[in-house]
Formats: sequence, C-alpha cells, structure tokens
Amino acid sequence: MKPNRESLTDRVVRSLKSDIASGRYAVGAALPSEPFLVKQFGVSRTVIREALAGLKAAGLIDTRQGAGVYVLEPTPKAESGPMFSLDYEDLADILEFLELRMAMEIEAAGLAADRCTGAQQMKIYQALLLMKGLIEEGQSAEDADYDFHFGIAVATNNRRYVDFFNFIPPKVITRSRFCKRPVDPEQQLCYMQELYLEHQHIYQALANKDAVEAREAMRTHLVNSKARYESLLMKAPDTGA
Repeated sequence: MKPNRESLTDRVVRSLKSDIASGRYAVGAALPSEPFLVKQFGVSRTVIREALAGLKAAGLIDTRQGAGVYVLEPTPKAESGPMFSLDYEDLADILEFLELRMAMEIEAAGLAADRCTGAQQMKIYQALLLMKGLIEEGQSAEDADYDFHFGIAVATNNRRYVDFFNFIPPKVITRSRFCKRPVDPEQQLCYMQELYLEHQHIYQALANKDAVEAREAMRTHLVNSKARYESLLMKAPDTGA
C-alpha cells in the first residue's frame, strides 16, 4: 500500500499554519490576497480557497466580505471535527454534503433571481462564459464552476449565504477529483457539456428574474449531480472510485 502523499492543499495549509504560528501573520493581520497566494505557492485558486476554507474551519482565520482574510486569536480545539470537515475520498460523505447544498442553493437561486444586481449578474455570466471556454479547450473548469455558484450566493444579498459558501471546501462543488483512473475523453466532454447546459439554464432564469424557474433549474442541476455521484458510488468496487 503506497503512503499518502501530501496534497497541494495540505502543503498550503501547513505553510500558512506555520506562518501564523511563527507570528509572520500576527493576530488581527490580513493574509495576502488570493492572487498573491496563487503566485506564491504556484497553485490554482481552487487549492488556495480549499486551504483558506480549512484554516477558517480550524478557527485560525476569518473572512470579512470586501475586506480580506484576517488571522484570529487561537482557540482550544474542540473534541470533534468542524462541521464542514470532509473525507474527500468517501463518496457517501459527498452525497451528504450535496443534500446540504440542495437545501441552501435552491433557495439561494430564487433569492438571487429576485435580488441580483446588474454587476452581480455580470459576475455570474462571466463565470458561465469562462466555463464554456475552458470546456471547449478541454481544460478544467473547476474554478469557473465554483465562481458560478459562489456568485449566486453573493447575489442573494444575504451575507449568511456567502458565509455558508466560505465554509464549504471548493472540492465539494467539483467532481473530477473523485475519478481515480483515466476518463474517456469523449465521455468527459459529454459530461462537461451537460454540466454547462445545466448552469446555462440556471443563469437564464436569473437573467429573466424568474425565481420559480431559478429554483427549479438549480434543483435539476443538483439532483442530476447527486445521480452522477451515486453512479460513481455504485461503480466504486469495479473502478476504485
């Protein structure tokens, strides 16, 4: 059995924890911006967001909307893990998180359709366009996928939805990490195109200010996602997924 290698996210978390513990980033100080951390560690935005989500769940940092990320006073560790901790290798665990997302994001889509500003709608649209372009180029669209859903949370104009998203590790939004063997390119393209169309339907409902349709489109997307995860779970004994 091969030993587990440290993931990129774990490496970033370990480094930032060390910087906080050493006082490089003192209590009350702001961490560097996301683009700076991406450049510093040579990783994607998704990895940085996952690392920050982990540090926040551990009570080491706090995100202040529009102001940045700040170091908190250390608190004693709880007996149990944080609410949003997750075994990323356990698809059953992912399904539980997906059900939680359904409870939050379906209503978020409806609120966003009612409350979305022009600037917020443009952010969501830009994420959709980026997703489309990346899929056409055969590249990973994980960051764009996350930005799309996060944009809807922001467009609710209810900061509690944003807080919820800040707690969710970005890995929960994406699926590709759970495929442990090479995926057939045509099958992957078909999957990604299907995913894009689902996001397009959500956006169109938001653009039309149709809260009922927005909720239904988000419900359809997440129900389909649940079915896709369940398919992976059913194939686990054969595929190693």
